[in-house]
Formats: sequence, C-alpha cells, structure tokens
Amino acid sequence: MSGRTSAGDDGRQGARDAYLSIRDLSKSFGDFLALQDVALEVFEGEFVCFLGPSGCGKTTLLRAIAGLDIQTRGSIEQAGRDISALPPSERDFGIVFQSYALFPNLSVRKNVAYGLENRKVPRAEVERRVEELLATVGLPEQSDKFPAQLSGGQQQRVALARALAPSPGLLLLDEPLSALDAKVRVRLRHEIKSLQRTLGVTTIMVTHDQEEALTMSDRIVVMNHGVIEQVGTPLEIYRDPATAFVADFIGTMNFLPGVVVGPQRVRFGSVELDCDADGVAEGKSVTIAVRPEDIVVQSGDEGQENVLPARIGSMEFLGSFYRADLVGEGLEADQLRADLSINLVRRLQLDEGMNVNAVIPRGRIRLYPTGPAGG
Repeated sequence: MSGRTSAGDDGRQGARDAYLSIRDLSKSFGDFLALQDVALEVFEGEFVCFLGPSGCGKTTLLRAIAGLDIQTRGSIEQAGRDISALPPSERDFGIVFQSYALFPNLSVRKNVAYGLENRKVPRAEVERRVEELLATVGLPEQSDKFPAQLSGGQQQRVALARALAPSPGLLLLDEPLSALDAKVRVRLRHEIKSLQRTLGVTTIMVTHDQEEALTMSDRIVVMNHGVIEQVGTPLEIYRDPATAFVADFIGTMNFLPGVVVGPQRVRFGSVELDCDADGVAEGKSVTIAVRPEDIVVQSGDEGQENVLPARIGSMEFLGSFYRADLVGEGLEADQLRADLSINLVRRLQLDEGMNVNAVIPRGRIRLYPTGPAGG
C-alpha cells in the first residue's frame, strides 16, 4: 500500500544541500487557509513543477517564494539566505507570468534590456546580454519589433529572455503556456526545458496541465487544498501515486471498492485478487486502483493469476489505442476500463460484446483507504 511521500525525502538527492528550502509555510487570506504547513526542498539546477487543480495553492506558493504574497508563517531560504521577509526586489529570481506582462511601448530589445538597465549595468554589457538571449530564444531578427507585432509564442520567448537577462539564481514560471494553442504549447515546452538544461538555472513552474508536468519536470509537487500530496519524479508520481487524489488527478485510473481479506488478498464483489496488502488490517475497506493500460486483455487465462472473465461492453477509438469498458462478475457498468493497443485489437479481432479474460497484474494494483477517489 502506498504512503504519503515527504516533500524532502527524495533519496536520489543524497546529502546535497537544498538550494531553496521552504519550512512550515502557511498562508491565510482572512479566514481562508490557502497553504498549510508546506515543507519542500528544491535542489540547484532542478526543474520542479507545482501541479494541481485550480485553488490548490500552487500559485500562492510561487508568489510566496517571489515575495509577492508574504506567507503568514514559516520560512524560505534561498542559497542559504533567509528571504522570508524580503521584498521581491531583494530576492534573486526572474519570473514569467501567464500574461507575459511585456511593455507594449517598448521594442523586444528594450523589453529584454529593461531589468539590466534598471540595475545600471554598463551599456555594452546590456547589448551583449540582450543579443545573446535573443539568439538563445530564436528571436534575433525580431529585436526592433513591438510585442503587438509578435505571435503569442514569440511573446512568450521575449518574456522568458527578459526574466533570464539578469542571470537569476531562480526562474519562476506561472502557467506560462496556458494562453497558447495546443501545438505551440507542445513546441515551447520542449524549448523551455532545453533552455533550462543548457543554462542550468533552478526552475519552478506552476501548471494545472499534467502533460506539461510529466514531460518537463525533474520532480513534480502535487498539491491539493493547500497541502502537498506527493513529491517525486514524473515516473514515481505516475506509477506509484501516494494518495487516491494523486492517482485520480494524474492520468486515468480505475477505482474499485474493496475489502482486504488477507495479507496478500483483496476482494471486490465476489472477485478476489492477489496484491500487496501488507500493513492493511484484514477486513478493512479500501479503494482498489489500477490504470487502464496495465490491464491485460487476452483470449485465454494462460494460467495467470488475477484473471477476470469479462465481456467488452463498449470500445472507444482514441487514435493510437482503444479504451474498452469491461463488464463482468462484480463489475458495474463503466467501472473497469482497459486500454487496448491497435495491434492487439487487430490480432485478437476484439469487438464489442466479445468475451475475454482481463488480467489485473498484482504489481500494478494500488490500495488506498476508503474515501472519494479525489479525496
């Protein structure tokens, strides 16, 4: 059974010192508690995504790090320096907002140079840095244009170059791709990740888009109702969700009501499955979770464990695969779905109404305390 993952216990980080340390951080807006006792460590050069639904606290946490909304209690350290009470101007970060917030009356070149000129950087150094960054983000020919003359994707690149111009130790991205169309988002997320790797700048991005988080981040911080549900690599978050909320929020998941009937056994309806139920008391009600792509559909049982005779109730074509609703003993309508590859459907000539055997691999079953799937 999965347990909640601590925000700072990633063993792969070893004994490395954290670049950004957040301890016992809470933020209230009147009677509303937006963040509650958040603890997190971010390591130098990491790309970390804050992921969660609207209202989960991810943007509030980012704004606390930036000093735009000072926390009610708790501390923030950056590179060993306590920045908890410092104003944004005294913190070492660059930020890109969802709206880009470019100056409409300034050229691309002037937008990128703005922060450097405010810091009284010598003119020659400003020009060199601006040329370097515009070349890095692929906009050297656009330097004399104004923001209104650029596409959304180009404006995003300008905003990114402006944030990076002062060479900040920390780059903060507040849903920077959400205003763009799907194809541009896909292209830019690869460009941003490539740029982050090249520069090695520690980066935190807020997003509600799980695909962005899975493809761009080194680690994901999943948030819900002002607390951190789980911290881990994209693969860890997807394959071993610590809570039912994470399991439901990331990807697609089947949830079945069950009862533990032994140390290695769980039952839903009249069906019993072998699984790892260690640490869960016999007779305890649980939610059984298994991803649709982990269910193996075949024509015979082939002597395997956890074989469930079923009928294909319906099949939905989703381009690269079919999603099939399986109906069988102990299963209600639309309760168990399996993702079937195009080749499997062709090879077994699968179709609606066919009887099949569904194998639920023991190692892919997760158990959670009984409660709503999102809870």
